[in-house]
Amino acid sequence: MSLWKIMMPQKIQLLAVLVFGAAVMLIENQIQRLDESRAKLERTIYKREAAEMERRVSEDLPPLAREDDTVIIYNRVPKTASTSFTNVAYDLCKKNQFHVLHINISRNNPVLSLQDQIDSAVSMSTKICWGTNLRWTSVASGYKLSPASSWFRKIRFVKNVTSWKEKKPGFYHGHLAYLDFSKYGAKENPLYINVVRDPLERLVSYYYFLRSGDNYRPGLRRRKQGDKQTFDECVSLGGSDCKPEKLWMQVPFFCGHVSECWNVGSRWALEQAKYNLMNQYLLVGVTEELEDFIMILEAALPRFFKGATQLYRTGNKSHLRKTNEKRPLTKGTIAKLRQSDVWKVENEFYEFALEYFHFVRAHAVRKKDGELFILAQSFFYEKIHPKVN
Repeated sequence: MSLWKIMMPQKIQLLAVLVFGAAVMLIENQIQRLDESRAKLERTIYKREAAEMERRVSEDLPPLAREDDTVIIYNRVPKTASTSFTNVAYDLCKKNQFHVLHINISRNNPVLSLQDQIDSAVSMSTKICWGTNLRWTSVASGYKLSPASSWFRKIRFVKNVTSWKEKKPGFYHGHLAYLDFSKYGAKENPLYINVVRDPLERLVSYYYFLRSGDNYRPGLRRRKQGDKQTFDECVSLGGSDCKPEKLWMQVPFFCGHVSECWNVGSRWALEQAKYNLMNQYLLVGVTEELEDFIMILEAALPRFFKGATQLYRTGNKSHLRKTNEKRPLTKGTIAKLRQSDVWKVENEFYEFALEYFHFVRAHAVRKKDGELFILAQSFFYEKIHPKVN
């Protein structure tokens, strides 16, 4: 037995051990706090350095790489709430200072010929937001058209979209099949976005739209105006406006300008459309969940869509558009169309797009008390070298 234990009573020995243990714990706690403070300070420094570096890099970037040179193309599929969404952009463009331009293609053909893909017979709608009323300035040809002119002469579509600096940042929209800009040597590719809809619902909406119009332009007479035949009656009589081939729309729009894309029911076109959706589009939403699509866009592209969600929720609804006199389908009509191979391919694409959108949404927003909220940024930069003075 040591001399220390002989000289000190047992209680005092126990007390000394407790005091020593408490002191060690206190020191360890202080060290831990110091480590946490040091880590917090380092993160703050790293964030400031990252912001400073981002600012310097941004200043050194060529013009086409800056945020204000962003170009978005919304190659909208007919009757997918495309007008409703586009009008949100028109409502925001002046406030957020970007341009909205409508691509109006001759004969409403979503497929451009090869020469049109380079020298497009394209016009701009008179509704160009945040800028002059000049319809187009051709960078390549030098043509300048007056506001009263309805159509362009031949102009280089791809080059104009990427090089028309006066209309950047720009939001282009129109019923145009996907066009690969890199195929024509474009150094800067636009950001593609789109919205898809249940294929049968889309076709039914289009059928009644041609006959009774909508609440957006109620005075405009449509080409089937006055035709009172219902969609169910059309299907039972084998009419041309409701045949399964009319379902073939969303797959070719995403597939693009290859001839096989427009072969009705093509499985190759389906796979190409899926590939483009995943690899060439920033975001593809669904009509049935349009508000979620707008919310994610606002979070991803605030330069364009800041305030879009609030506008969509509480605005005067001037951007909403509804088809008149649309009637529900009978079970027999639904079953008959779903037996077709065309519906199966189109529906497979829609289900694929829906699942992919839900995946994106799950990693972008959270639901709380029945409301969706954008998730906070989940990353930051650290260990940035060389150090900024």
